[in-house]
Amino acid sequence: MAASKVLPRARTPQSAGVSAKIVNEFLAEAKNRDLEYHSLMVVRNGKVALEWYNAPYDKDTTHMVYSVSKSFTSTAIGFAISEGLLSLDDKLLDFFPDYTPKKPDERFEKLTIRNLLRMSAGKQPSFLSDKSKIDWIEDYINAPWGFEPGEKFLYINENIFMLSAIINRVTGMCMRDYLEPRLFEPLGIDYPVWETNENGIEAGGWGLYIKTEDLAKFMLCYLNGGKYKGQQVIPAEWVKEATSVQIDNSYNRPGTDSSVGYGYCFWMNKNGGYRADGMFSQFGITFPEHNAVVVCTASIPVEQDGLDCIWDFFPKAFEEVEDEAKFETEPANPPAFSEHPAREDEINNRYIKFRKKILLDLVGFPVSVLPMAITYMMSDRAGNIDMVKFDFNGEECTFKWSEGDETNKIPLGMDGHYRYSTMTLGKTEFKVCANATWLDDNSLLVSIRPIQTVGKRNLIFSFLPKDKVTMMPSSTPYVGDILSSLGGFFDQIIPVKPVCEAFKKFLQLLPPLVEPKHHGKFIEKRKSDFNENL
Repeated sequence: MAASKVLPRARTPQSAGVSAKIVNEFLAEAKNRDLEYHSLMVVRNGKVALEWYNAPYDKDTTHMVYSVSKSFTSTAIGFAISEGLLSLDDKLLDFFPDYTPKKPDERFEKLTIRNLLRMSAGKQPSFLSDKSKIDWIEDYINAPWGFEPGEKFLYINENIFMLSAIINRVTGMCMRDYLEPRLFEPLGIDYPVWETNENGIEAGGWGLYIKTEDLAKFMLCYLNGGKYKGQQVIPAEWVKEATSVQIDNSYNRPGTDSSVGYGYCFWMNKNGGYRADGMFSQFGITFPEHNAVVVCTASIPVEQDGLDCIWDFFPKAFEEVEDEAKFETEPANPPAFSEHPAREDEINNRYIKFRKKILLDLVGFPVSVLPMAITYMMSDRAGNIDMVKFDFNGEECTFKWSEGDETNKIPLGMDGHYRYSTMTLGKTEFKVCANATWLDDNSLLVSIRPIQTVGKRNLIFSFLPKDKVTMMPSSTPYVGDILSSLGGFFDQIIPVKPVCEAFKKFLQLLPPLVEPKHHGKFIEKRKSDFNENL
């Protein structure tokens, strides 16, 4: 029987044992540190003590949670073990005999499900490979070895994809279908979106979209030993194993929360408890001593920054509970408003053609309307921005563009309010809010935020003499911050320190290359597939 879609709510934060004052201070300090949290939910003693959403995000927003997906994949493995479909010591190739390498390799005799779960598989697939053009299973099996299976910890997304592929092999169904009656329905989680490869196998290590409350239910179930509203949902033995230290990762970014132990796709916290953890600071954090869960979605490139802010106020918020304070938060800042220059009449309903960056086309790195944080993770990316047209109409502007084989048209608010719509890029539909602001008489800033994701895309169009136009793209999170956040990963895969440091310095040169200024001009005739009736 399906559970209620919502968790019970406390009458006040204090009645559930949570300090409204301290949580208010947390949100104020996050703003002071320029940390962009999108949502926050605090659950204690089984009740939601408080929740907060940073517009345009709200309680109904399904949010990309990146590597939090791994914890759900791990749970699917736990179910399969409890049902006798597999065991932790089963060898990877036993599930994929059709992919057995022609040249025998004894290391595959050591590569087990346990190794995949605890990130000690030894394989090093290329994170630069275009996953839209490869067989993911074949790519993993043929990837070079970095070390012997079980030897040490190395965090690799593809390890968890292989677990998703194993679930597909042993159950004959996709992982979401397998989890539906076992996890999603008992927890009252609507059937989620999960990115798949071309064969319909979920990415496993990333690609899951869920609501903030859905993640809170999931973590609450783990906190309660696998029980949810009195029902044993997740096997208790699996909960205990998955959330206990299974491998030493102390050399992984020493001094951070990424170095105090790893379970089966759960991280241990330096302050106790454990967490589901996703890139850009998507967190489901347990505080077992306080019978509490803190869940947030965010767009913070360095996850330790997001965690440190949380540690500064939690578990303090459970220990210093006042009687009177109210939970009050400032409303999100609305988009900027600007006057309309006369230049709008010259631009209105004219077509702008942009020159493609050949180098980016060759490496498969499109300059999309999608934020960079999204496009580099997508297995089926959109193409480079080709044609653009603006239709100004007072307080609103219609923005139309083509990239690759896809064309979209969305409204932009120009009155200090967002406009909400949808767009389809990389064969994926995104809900978006968008606005436009004149920076000066010749420069227009277009901001587009896919509200199910972490990022925002800014495009600055500069209208120059002789009908020339430039477009300067940028993303939130900033590309340089994304690259910096990967520093610990490169420390692991590049053992020679001088080489590793040189490579990280090279990465800092990439932002202007992957997000270059584009040059274009107004044209009289439109591209033949720039659908006028869209």
